[in-house]
Amino acid sequence: MGDFESMSKEKLLLWTLAAINFTHIVDFMILMPLGPQLMRIFEITPKEFGLLVSSYTFSAGASSFLGAFFLDKYDRRTILMWVFLGFLMGTLACALSPNYFVLLIARIISGVFGGLTSALVLAIIGDAIPDNRRGRAMGLVMAAFSVASVVGVPFGLFIASLSSWHAPFFFLAILSVVILGLIYKYVPSITSHLVSKENKPSPMLVIRRVTGNANQMRAILLTVLMMLGQFTVIPFLSPFMVSNVGFSEIQLTYIYMAGGFFTVFTSPWVGRLTDKYGKIRVFTIFMSLNVIPIGIITNLGVTPIGFALLVSTIFFVTSNGRMVPAAALITGTAKPENRGSFLSFNSAVQQFSAGVASFMGGMILVESADGRLLNFEWIGYWAILISLLCIPLIRKIKVVDTDASLSGDLVKDKSS
Repeated sequence: MGDFESMSKEKLLLWTLAAINFTHIVDFMILMPLGPQLMRIFEITPKEFGLLVSSYTFSAGASSFLGAFFLDKYDRRTILMWVFLGFLMGTLACALSPNYFVLLIARIISGVFGGLTSALVLAIIGDAIPDNRRGRAMGLVMAAFSVASVVGVPFGLFIASLSSWHAPFFFLAILSVVILGLIYKYVPSITSHLVSKENKPSPMLVIRRVTGNANQMRAILLTVLMMLGQFTVIPFLSPFMVSNVGFSEIQLTYIYMAGGFFTVFTSPWVGRLTDKYGKIRVFTIFMSLNVIPIGIITNLGVTPIGFALLVSTIFFVTSNGRMVPAAALITGTAKPENRGSFLSFNSAVQQFSAGVASFMGGMILVESADGRLLNFEWIGYWAILISLLCIPLIRKIKVVDTDASLSGDLVKDKSS
């Protein structure tokens, strides 16, 4: 009965973390399919739109770096509630933005708290779920990306088409209020990572713990390469599909619905494969497959919608498939006492790299006189090269934490 109760609470925790991830991902992703609309309304260039996307990731990276110095000093549940409240405020600021400049500032605020949210979700999984179930846990929580794609983004685009681009952010703000209640109810107090005040590491020691650990630095380098290989492509996929391939703005929802629908099922499946066959093997397979749709999609001209959707769906499925084993492996490279610090560093690097990648993409892309985006194929070649470098690198990364501090003891929630 105790095991059943523990597993039930574990599932409620994971569903809550998935809901947090869903909101955070929709908040980040919704801007990209709104790109054609925002570029038209604000009369901005691809470079300025790239800055709008990268501002979120740069600020998330900065906050994640600073978070490395304090996330391990507090109860995970307490700090998560405060961080998510800040994220709610930032999202509301986006909803109320009247122009490009104010929206840019609001995206920076959202990014500050969004970056910390990502690190905390991974740290809680690492603390609460043992390594032999971590692949499935990551698969479930990362299925939030799929649900965000198949439900969140299309619904956001739908209400934006009925009202204005402000509407999706109002929807996310309301949803965040509900999720704040779920955090209070289902995320347990997690304090096993805390050390006494006398033993609390200084900021310099926190930095040395990460930078002096070759295994963790390889994990961080893997994160950098994965982001550089993806976020030169992803932010400009929607504008490219409209200007070059022949999609209408409303048809962009099909890309996210189709990709998201399939990854809802493939993400947990990849999680099970990861636990059964190993993180490195599953990562290698999906990363190898991922470069195929990258090569095709960045070279498309005017194309039948059906074929373009097939390629974009394979792109989403394989992109998600490589993230699940990579996240499970990276999380296991740190011990509980410095997991939050390490994952904050990793989240900072992830966000900075995504920001650099999207800014680079905006610099490479050129808008022609007839409105088409040029040079997208060069972005694709870059993404393929960087992605393939990840395969030999991941083979050198080792898991050092195979158990979870809360395994068998997840019932320690606020009510006990």
